[in-house]
Amino acid sequence: MGSRELPGYCSYTKAIEHLGDRWSLLIVRQLGVFGPLGFNELIRSLPGQISRSVLTERLRRLETLGLVSREGSTGYRLTTVGAGLMPVLSSLRGWAETWLPDDPAMVEREPDVVLGWLAQRARAGHLPAEPVVLEFWPHEHPRRYWLVLQDGVAPYGCLTDPLLDTGRYVYVRCALATLLALARGRQDWPGALTDGSLTATGVTDLCRRVPEWFAPGAAAINSRSGPAVGYENGDASSGRTPMPRM
Repeated sequence: MGSRELPGYCSYTKAIEHLGDRWSLLIVRQLGVFGPLGFNELIRSLPGQISRSVLTERLRRLETLGLVSREGSTGYRLTTVGAGLMPVLSSLRGWAETWLPDDPAMVEREPDVVLGWLAQRARAGHLPAEPVVLEFWPHEHPRRYWLVLQDGVAPYGCLTDPLLDTGRYVYVRCALATLLALARGRQDWPGALTDGSLTATGVTDLCRRVPEWFAPGAAAINSRSGPAVGYENGDASSGRTPMPRM
C-alpha cells in the first residue's frame, strides 16, 4: 500500500467495482424492503426502465457475490450478507436527500418515476369522488404527462392521454424543475400557484381544489412546525404508471 493510501481503500474500491453500476444497489434495496420477488415483479418495481437482459446479468452477479439467492418459485431474496447492506443504503438515502440537488432532466429521462412520486404525494381521503386528470405540460418541451386521481382508487400516471372526460381535466403548466420539486415534496402546490411558477387551467372548481389533493411540501411543513430533521416504475407499453415502490 502506498504511503498516501488510507486503510480500507482497497475494500472501498472493491465495493465500487462490484456494486457501483446503476442497478445493483437498487435491486438489493427492492429485495430488502419488499422481501422475495420474482423476476417479473422486480422488473416492474425497479424505478426507471431496466431491460430483461441487464436485470438477468445483475442478478447473476449478485448471486455470485453472495448477496442474493434464488429460492425456486418464490423468486429472489437477500442473503444475510445482502441484508447487511440495508443500513448502508438507508444512510446513503438520507445523505442524498439532504445534500444532492434534484436534476430536472430526470422528468424527461424517467417520467414514470416522477409521476410515481407525484402519485405517492396524493392524499387519500381528500381526492375527488369522480376521476380527475392532471395534464402536465412542461415549458421546456411539447411532451405531456398525465396523473389520474380519484377517491378510493390508487393514483396512477400515464405517458399517453388516458382519454377520460375532458370536463375533468386540469391543465398544468410549469418548468421541469417545478414539476420535480412538487413530486419530491420540496415545493408545495399553494406556493407554486401563488408565486406563478405553476398555472392550472380548466374547470374553476377543480383548479381551486388541486392543492387539497396533495400532501404539503417540506417548506409548508417547516413553516408550521420548525426545522425538519434530516423515495414505481410504469409499464411503458400501456402508458400507465402504478404506484412506485421507492
